[in-house]
Amino acid sequence: MSMSLVGVYVALSKPLVAAIPVFLLGWMRFGIAAVAMAGWLKKPATEAPLDRRTRILLFFESFLGNFMFSICMLFGVSMTSTVSAGVILAAIPAVSALMSGIFLKERMGLRIWLAVACGVLGMALLSLAKQPASADLNAADADRALWGNLLVFGAVVCEAAYIVIGKRLTANISPKRIAAMINLYGLALMTPAGLYYALQFDFTAVRAESWGLLVFYALAASVGTVWLWMTGMQTIPAAQAGVFSVMLPVTAAAIGALFLKESFSLVQAGAFAVALLGLLLATLPARRRPAAEI
Repeated sequence: MSMSLVGVYVALSKPLVAAIPVFLLGWMRFGIAAVAMAGWLKKPATEAPLDRRTRILLFFESFLGNFMFSICMLFGVSMTSTVSAGVILAAIPAVSALMSGIFLKERMGLRIWLAVACGVLGMALLSLAKQPASADLNAADADRALWGNLLVFGAVVCEAAYIVIGKRLTANISPKRIAAMINLYGLALMTPAGLYYALQFDFTAVRAESWGLLVFYALAASVGTVWLWMTGMQTIPAAQAGVFSVMLPVTAAAIGALFLKESFSLVQAGAFAVALLGLLLATLPARRRPAAEI
């Protein structure tokens, strides 16, 4: 549900990016969500006080998962082709699985590795299905495209770190409080650039429907998706959770086809099927061996 909601607001936020500068948009997103989640900041009686290590993890969860991911993604896509970015993003399940093995010492069975492979293949097919006729880059754009690809891969690493750190945080803090606290860190990080653009921006030029879309974007991106993700992370391994990142491009493409009148090809349908097969492999309960007779 979390990754599907991300796909929905990514697809529907295209008009917002065209109407509002990226840093100002991010700043207002965190500000709206901070008001909405003010009541989530209070520490429950059952939770221990935050120690220094947990505060550091909360900061990096926001810095990498909210702040740096957005910057790397938005600027990276602007410098490279959509096809290249989509193929690179297909590495999220594999990178998150690798990082969970290194930092969380999680063991991955064959079925999870197959699910990761299905996710990579599904997103790669989805990216190829969107390839425009003029996607080939000329020699003059090669250096720019290289930096764009590196930035998109940086976004992949940031997302994988968000998954791994989130697993650590859910062991000690409630999902609602995690969502509220990392949003405040994001607001603080985005405030300098947000204020700079706010002082120069003509707010009267933004149409009423864009303001409504901004509220939806803020509540979905900072409240709903984070709470859903952290709630799920309480019960499943980080490597298994990473497989669900395939729902981001799948849902975004579905929204584009259903509501934005974008084309839907057989290759895209095949990508959906492969990605959903990966989710099935990741979520089916493991077969239990019968107890040995005594």
